[in-house]
Amino acid sequence: MAVFGIFGTETANVASSVYYGLYALQHRGQASSGIVVNDDGLFHAYKDSGLVNEVFTPTVLSSLGLGQMAVGNVRYGTSATRERVNAEPIVVNHSKGKMAISMDGKLVNGAQLKVEMEMNGSIFHTGNDAEIISAVIIKERISSASIEEAVCKAMQKLKGAYTLIVMSPQKLIAVRDANGLHPICFGQRDDGEYVVSSESCALNSVGATFIRDLLPGEIVVFSKEGIRTIKDHCGEKPERMCVFEYLYTARPDSIIAGCSVHLARKRAGAFLAKAHPVEADVVIGAPDSGIDAAIGYAEASGIPYGLGLIKNKYIGRTFIDPGQNVREDKVKIKLNPVPETVKGKRVILVDDSIVRGTTCARVVKLLRDAGATEIHVRSSAPAFLNPCYYGTDIASRDVLIACNHTTEEIARIFGADSVGFLPLEDVFKLGASGGCQGYCAACFDGNYPTELPVNTGVNKYDQKISKK
Repeated sequence: MAVFGIFGTETANVASSVYYGLYALQHRGQASSGIVVNDDGLFHAYKDSGLVNEVFTPTVLSSLGLGQMAVGNVRYGTSATRERVNAEPIVVNHSKGKMAISMDGKLVNGAQLKVEMEMNGSIFHTGNDAEIISAVIIKERISSASIEEAVCKAMQKLKGAYTLIVMSPQKLIAVRDANGLHPICFGQRDDGEYVVSSESCALNSVGATFIRDLLPGEIVVFSKEGIRTIKDHCGEKPERMCVFEYLYTARPDSIIAGCSVHLARKRAGAFLAKAHPVEADVVIGAPDSGIDAAIGYAEASGIPYGLGLIKNKYIGRTFIDPGQNVREDKVKIKLNPVPETVKGKRVILVDDSIVRGTTCARVVKLLRDAGATEIHVRSSAPAFLNPCYYGTDIASRDVLIACNHTTEEIARIFGADSVGFLPLEDVFKLGASGGCQGYCAACFDGNYPTELPVNTGVNKYDQKISKK
């Protein structure tokens, strides 16, 4: 998931700016997208299932009109929340005005909060946490002097991972949870407009200059009076940014916590080459996230890097597709080997991660069919051993191949000659050149920075999370 917003004081075509920002963030979510434009307090919204360019045709973009600020969202669909109704941003009317909210992340106490509010008469229409957060903010807004005060109070009740952009008729507010689990930053364009984004790559796409990341727990308020920060929740908890941002989630041209994602992935490849060396003729990367690590592996090992796989760029990320059958179907047409690179060669295949094993097993077979004599699979992430409760769609250990098989067994399942994972201790060194004070690697080591979900709130009328 990703958030993007823009704030200005003059009327402009802010919808187009958000469109290009979301387009740059499309890698973070491909199930739905939405934009809300604020024109002097009048909200014009559109959202639907699908990619950004599919949802926002020229006609739809034009219908949103001009405005002074806007907020957008792209979202990937878990098996339980892929329906159109769950698209964001969420727009709410309340007694003190209007509010639009866009979210990236996942609450660990979302189900508990929802049940508590339903017992007091609240009604929910979606299955996502953004609506729950909006209800908490609105409840606080009734007795607060400002929307930012309500957001600050609401944060006392929210537990888990979240970055938010909240838009009121007069203000745009950016929020980051106290652990700083997911990234969010802001910048400014030459025309004076401020831009907020999940990643810095999207700032570049709209001509904005990066200013800084939000601190963990920070609230940044953009208004006609300028920028104001609220740091009441800063320092409440230790910083624990999701290290999977470096390994997979983020775009390689983004800078997160002061560290280049591209360089972090090359560093992972170098660590991998040291931990799992093997004699081979060529190193190739699984597009797209594995390429940077493959280059790092090749440089560290002295084995030439080669273009071994071509990706169909019109197929999205299979990791974030909600069903096993869907993933398998897409893998069949997603990648094609380059026979000239791999035929008759001992190949090292570097992938960004091995989660369920679906994609990797298929790629190994493709390379075998293309004539590779040996295939050594290397994962630039450690073995996934635990579910994620912070927004990545890994709901159960049952689906994690490393939980159920040894490395040797995984190699046999893949049809590979060997398999190697990045050592756990090396994953904490990937952002060494940045300023992050700590990382969340709970999916690898089980060290969760927050309490875990207790009350799931699932009843016979809700769609349960399926095992993929």
